[in-house]
Amino acid sequence: MSQIVVELLSADQWQRAKSLRLASLGDSPHAIGGDLESESAQSENEWRAKFEKLHYLIASVEGIDCAIMTIENLAGEFGAKAWIGACWSSPQYRAIGLLRAMMKYVDQHALEKGWQRQGLFVLEDNELAIAVYERLGFIAMGEPMLSTKFQGKFKILMIRDGAPIS
Repeated sequence: MSQIVVELLSADQWQRAKSLRLASLGDSPHAIGGDLESESAQSENEWRAKFEKLHYLIASVEGIDCAIMTIENLAGEFGAKAWIGACWSSPQYRAIGLLRAMMKYVDQHALEKGWQRQGLFVLEDNELAIAVYERLGFIAMGEPMLSTKFQGKFKILMIRDGAPIS
């Protein structure tokens, strides 16, 4: 098993974030909110500006960037202050622990970054993602809500208190 390396990107590494983000939109438009065409056309300045609001975490295996997630510091429902979004891994690297490694990074930096309680939304019909999030300690909260990104679909709010992941 190859070692997974997790990095928090800086705005100077925007191209790595863009590459993974566009790959996620190309592979999983049914689960990732966004538009491949418009995001592909965004300038360097627009991509750098995203780093003012979002933290971009990536996971790499043998020097190949293969997974991404964003974290937004934002006071939200059920006391969550770290909002996880845009979780995606390259199909050929799935089921090797990339998301677990990224969540371990989140936990290790929770106090310094304000990431102690994490929240995310997942589409109600994405049973695989829900099962993965539950294994990582996320708990569904409240009732399903109508999605604003995916017409006619419902999303579930999930919350997790940061804790060491084994």
